[in-house]
Amino acid sequence: MRRKRLLAALVAATPVIALAVAGGLSRSPGAAPMLQTYAFTGAMRLVAETGANQGGVAAEVPERDTRRFSLVGVTWDDPHAVADARIEVRTRPVGSRTWTSWQRLETDAPDESGGVDGGSTRGASDPLWVGPSNGVRARVVTAAGVRALPAGMRVDLINPDVVGEPRTGMVEAALQRPRRVNGVAIPARPIPRLMTRAAWGANESIVKEAPTYTGPVQVFFVHHTATGNDYSCASSTSVVRGIEAYQVKSKGWNDIGYNFLVDKCGTIFEGRRGGVDRNVLGAHTLGFNTGASAVAVIGDFRTAAVSAATQLSVAQLAAYKLGAAGNAPYSRVALTSGGGPKFTAGRRVVLNRISGHRDAGLTECPGNLLYRRLTAIRQLAGAAPAGLHLTGLSGAQAWGRTWFTRGSVAALWRLTTPSRMINRFDVYVDGELAASRSNGMRSGSLRLAPGAHTVEVRALHLSGRTSSAVAKVFADDEAPEFASPPQAYLTAGTVGTTAPIRLGWSATDPSGIRSAAVTGAGAAVLGGTVSSLTGTAPLGTASTWTVGVTDHAGNSGSASVTRTPQALSEGAATRTGTWRGIRDDKHLDGTAGAASAPGSKLSWTVTGRSVGLIAARSSTSGRVKITIDGEAMGYADLHADLPQYRRLVFSKSWPESATRTVTIEPEGTPGRPTVIIDGLAYLS
Repeated sequence: MRRKRLLAALVAATPVIALAVAGGLSRSPGAAPMLQTYAFTGAMRLVAETGANQGGVAAEVPERDTRRFSLVGVTWDDPHAVADARIEVRTRPVGSRTWTSWQRLETDAPDESGGVDGGSTRGASDPLWVGPSNGVRARVVTAAGVRALPAGMRVDLINPDVVGEPRTGMVEAALQRPRRVNGVAIPARPIPRLMTRAAWGANESIVKEAPTYTGPVQVFFVHHTATGNDYSCASSTSVVRGIEAYQVKSKGWNDIGYNFLVDKCGTIFEGRRGGVDRNVLGAHTLGFNTGASAVAVIGDFRTAAVSAATQLSVAQLAAYKLGAAGNAPYSRVALTSGGGPKFTAGRRVVLNRISGHRDAGLTECPGNLLYRRLTAIRQLAGAAPAGLHLTGLSGAQAWGRTWFTRGSVAALWRLTTPSRMINRFDVYVDGELAASRSNGMRSGSLRLAPGAHTVEVRALHLSGRTSSAVAKVFADDEAPEFASPPQAYLTAGTVGTTAPIRLGWSATDPSGIRSAAVTGAGAAVLGGTVSSLTGTAPLGTASTWTVGVTDHAGNSGSASVTRTPQALSEGAATRTGTWRGIRDDKHLDGTAGAASAPGSKLSWTVTGRSVGLIAARSSTSGRVKITIDGEAMGYADLHADLPQYRRLVFSKSWPESATRTVTIEPEGTPGRPTVIIDGLAYLS
């Protein structure tokens, strides 16, 4: 009973130091202000009553109702003082009667961030995100034997859902514009996809000073906010607004100290105002803010793992800021300290280009598990583009190791490195820049002059490293030429209402012949190495064949030939010697002539480019001698195991048409002297 009365008295005695909000407008009438503060009273209570295990004393802000807030911290008068104590808070969520368990606030070092903005006006713990709440209790438990606490200790409650008044004359950097190199438009260096200050609702009305700019970024510091991990990614914007309000209204800074923030889902937030693509002087790493940029990962990573998405976003930001200055993210740099608890002013310190806060200060930040991931983050930030390869050349055909085109092509490529880590892609032709594409594109159009070329696609990482993929390309805009135009000839086969025809041609091209297509009396699509086609054509009718050839660059040319197959029976021949007539529908025109004695001859005189002897073949047939215009052409053997009728057993062709006399006579082959002749075929 006595303890309850004491607690009631403490609640009544604890004053509200500040409830008003300077320069802020609530999101709705009657909403809670941006900042509420409650002082720790002079009441000292035994540690045993607060749950500690050994001696010491504690101060407390007793349990009390408040206006709505979402982020809580503890501040004190002297920014250089150390709160050598355990500071704990518990809160009551809006709409609940249940209080959270005690949660400890991070106070691992005095003012290990700022060093700009005229110095911090108040010392502070790291804030803790607790979500929408309307009740708070706080306690400070000292170590054994410690009796003094920093003066002016108070609990600061931040409501992030307050809209600031519009601000005029804001200094914002214009986004980088594309430039031209030898007439080629170079895409602007891409700014990481992020939530701008306007998007996350930065309260610009509380930012009173214009941003200050520093030189090229030499080092990129990684922090954690130590605000806890009990937040949803949907509420990250509120967390960032809360951090801004805490650092400005509670700590007395000009603006949020970090240049960037990243939540546990990998979403990037623009931090301190002044332009994402400019080197804004931040308030994040005491003694090393100049020539530096910093990101704070939202959460506490002393024991919590860091998501892959978060690591990639941190790596992207580091590569973006360091690579812009030509500094390799995986390298080291010697810097001069501006002064801080770990390194005195003027001391030269060698740091990784991507360093944790603890590398430059006496702090646990960014937490052990995030700190251990910095090696992997350096590798992501500083790697060359991986897996770059050409997937093809649109408008070109591959033949062997060379691509052939008529002149207009589009290079197509892929890589495994995420687009967000790429600056741009440059396309070179014979070592000269011909095109440049943004990091999200995977093709580049080119116009190539006739001849052989080397096409190179070069991927530029945000870090500055590059990878290349190369192709050999031959440009050819001329159609193939026919060294020998198409010609039609009689060939071996059976003669009936049609005659067997062989079509032949020869075409050449510097790009090589890819294919040939025959249309007309015959139709076929053939490979580029094929230069003939066998088919048939009707007797007594003119037939036309068109051969179209296409080279590997896609150029095409065509040529045609027209011929009329004719057939004369043996009865139309001039006879010499003894011939016996045969009537059978299996023979040409139902008749044939048979002879066996030497000196028996048949002669035909025709005008054309090709002639062929039509005969029957059997197991008892012999050989026949063939003479054209008195010149012996050799013999045709008519032997066959099974009977064959109307077979074209011999042919002869010439480039030009002329009148020719064809004479045949039996050889008198021993054992099979008889030959059976159907007639003569020719092409006119």
